[in-house]
Amino acid sequence: MWKYICAPFAWIMRLFYSLTGSYGLAIILFTLVVKLVLLPFQLKSKKSMLRMNRMQGKIKDIQTRYANDKQRQQEEMAELYAKEGVNPMSGCLWSLIPFPILIALYNIIRQPLGYFMMLSDDAVKGIRKIATGMGWSYSGNNAYEQIGLAKFVHENWSSFQGKFSGLVDLDYNFLGLDLSAVANTKFNVFPGGGWAVWGLLLLPLIAAGTQMLLSVISMRANPTTNGSGKGMMYMMPLLTIVWGMMFPAALCVYWIANSGLQVVQELILNKRINAILDREETDKEREKREKRYAKYQKQKEMMAQQQERYGSRSQQPQGSKKKLQQRKESNRSGSSTNENGRVGQRPYARGRSFSEDHYKE
Repeated sequence: MWKYICAPFAWIMRLFYSLTGSYGLAIILFTLVVKLVLLPFQLKSKKSMLRMNRMQGKIKDIQTRYANDKQRQQEEMAELYAKEGVNPMSGCLWSLIPFPILIALYNIIRQPLGYFMMLSDDAVKGIRKIATGMGWSYSGNNAYEQIGLAKFVHENWSSFQGKFSGLVDLDYNFLGLDLSAVANTKFNVFPGGGWAVWGLLLLPLIAAGTQMLLSVISMRANPTTNGSGKGMMYMMPLLTIVWGMMFPAALCVYWIANSGLQVVQELILNKRINAILDREETDKEREKREKRYAKYQKQKEMMAQQQERYGSRSQQPQGSKKKLQQRKESNRSGSSTNENGRVGQRPYARGRSFSEDHYKE
């Protein structure tokens, strides 16, 4: 399943790699395209969040007035959201989208033959067989075996060129750094190793720094963020350092590019959307919101009428008019028993409709 999910992302990565010849630039351009595709949805979410910030005074007023009546509080809050044209849940879904993209990118980096180049399992086995015959062996983390194989193919490209359809000469070098390397494997040669080691160890720190800058800007734009939200904003940079040390350096390039582009986006959107919200306070825009609110109220009244209609039906006594009439007469007579059927204390021993004269001529 993941192969099909990763396929469009892998195609974009291969396209940019073929155009630039640089794995690092391909990741940066990939990140830019993803941001542009998600921009319309993030724009809507950002607008909703900034409008929510402007409503905080009204929200707190409702929470204070109906502190002891949670149901009424929820009703008033829903009324306020409808009147202002705000959906408080609009930003939740889009905030989760980066995670599957990150997982897809990780698979593309981790298994370049199967995901980046989209080669079949048989093709990968064939490449491994040829490489093994040429003296290649892998003793590192099994999860990154394909990275080692791809690097061997790059170093011996003349021996593999044209033998497998879709095979790419993949060069992980970017700005003097090996983007397939994992930073925590370089501690044994630190502080030596030069830029190739120092750069790998700096990438997680730079990624965490851009993430922290993004968190600060986001909190300034949304000062009503609660304690758990603020804690998460500070936790993410720390997690970025940990993950950046554990995963291939290419992911750090993605995080740096993603956070950097997000910082620019936040600065531009905050200014632009606030200007849009100021314009929407005009009489024309207020009239549009009032029309939406009137439509919401009409739908609400129709639903209430339907509930009242169905409720009154469900409260009506069940059964036909004839049975109801018989039941009433039986209640008036004080007994519903046919005395012909009684035997001792058992009122229906011979049935409700027993008659001694039934079979007589």
